[in-house]
Amino acid sequence: MATLSSYTSSPPRILHRQQSKPILFPPDSTPSIRQLYTKPISVSRRSRGAINATAAASDTSGNSNASSPAKKLREIMQSPGVLQGPCCFDALSAKLVERAGFPYCLTTGFSISAARIGVPDKGFISYGEMVDQGQQITQAVSIPVIGDGGNGFGNAMNVKRTVKGYIRAGFAGIIINDQVSRGERGVVSREEAVMRVKAAVDARRECGSDIVIVAQTGSREVMTLEESFSRARAFTDAGADVLSVDSLVSREEMKSFCNVYPLVPKLANMLETGGKIPMLNPLEIEEIGYKLVAYPLSLIGVSIRAMQDALLAIKGGRIPPPGSMPSLEEIEEILGYDTYREEEKRYATSSSSDRGSSSRSVYGNQRIVQDDSEQRVDPVVEVMIPEVVSNESRNPFSRIWSRSLRIKIIGRDGIEKLDVRIPAGFLEGVTNIVPALGGVNLKQLMDDAADEVGGKLLLDFKDAAGDRIQVFLE
Repeated sequence: MATLSSYTSSPPRILHRQQSKPILFPPDSTPSIRQLYTKPISVSRRSRGAINATAAASDTSGNSNASSPAKKLREIMQSPGVLQGPCCFDALSAKLVERAGFPYCLTTGFSISAARIGVPDKGFISYGEMVDQGQQITQAVSIPVIGDGGNGFGNAMNVKRTVKGYIRAGFAGIIINDQVSRGERGVVSREEAVMRVKAAVDARRECGSDIVIVAQTGSREVMTLEESFSRARAFTDAGADVLSVDSLVSREEMKSFCNVYPLVPKLANMLETGGKIPMLNPLEIEEIGYKLVAYPLSLIGVSIRAMQDALLAIKGGRIPPPGSMPSLEEIEEILGYDTYREEEKRYATSSSSDRGSSSRSVYGNQRIVQDDSEQRVDPVVEVMIPEVVSNESRNPFSRIWSRSLRIKIIGRDGIEKLDVRIPAGFLEGVTNIVPALGGVNLKQLMDDAADEVGGKLLLDFKDAAGDRIQVFLE
């Protein structure tokens, strides 16, 4: 096999003029970046990794500059530096990506298959389910989304249907690969792979769309590096806008790939766990020559772990600690409750207000009649005051009324989950906090240790979740 340095190529055959940017972004066919994003997110050595939130701008006339998702993506790709794109799997995760300040995001069949139907991405999830999930995602955000089209769900005709469906769903871009079937290592022949890309380009033209076509090959793992580069060149000649090669195993291979038609943007797939591609930071990826970088497992991975931890806590009789979850107010803010309420006021009518008042008055009158017909009886409130007696033999427990219990829980991972003190007179409510203490006669334990000094350890055990529970008498 030839050395890696030999895998450089001449300028792309599809470029007939000397340009500073790929023909994918013709300067006379798209608005300037300033018209769409005043501060596009990028990571470059000039900005030293500073990430700024993107903001939609208005044109000189003061009107909003309407633009297709694909055009927004193309404009973003004109900005300097590498562009990071976390992979979402539903509308909520997409909203969080946007709120975090990323200029675009991607979807993956792996994550959507896991989140939507709970099975591996091995061909179970259908074209219709992917399109439906994608539409929910694109409608939830204003940033452009690149959708995982996989192998196009079949032959070239299926690819055309897939691309057209993704366009209607609002995607800015679509990834088409050369796998034989979803989630499998095998790839189709180079000729068939190229036909898929041509079919995608034809579907785009027939729809009058400018969706960005990302052509991806998995041939490096099952064939050769040279074959992967040959396919990348052929995909570009067939009309692909962005290229991606999976399973590159070194910086040298990544650099050689970026030298294949260097003016064509490249997508790096940073598989967070178990991948062969080196895990590099954004500045390193930019230096190698990539334009886009995807993180396919981060969001679905941390979501799974967080839900597992929460379920273990609930099973152990607790709720997740406050620091591990947002408040109800934060959740409502993320989902846009305030915006909803403000917009709802715009459509309030006098008739709806009257109906609301009428409804309230009817129920109010009924309540008044009911109150008048009933005999009013002032409630009896019994105030329970702890009995303090001098004769401790009459009430042994009274000796420790002024003392408290300290309950401490250490998770099986060694992290402290709870450290709380409860007055000894309120033992009835202890199991509401730590149900694992149900059935334990704390009163008897405290009575037996009434004369002990503070810090006496009363209980030390592990619950069903493997967390260590300790109870001290203070």
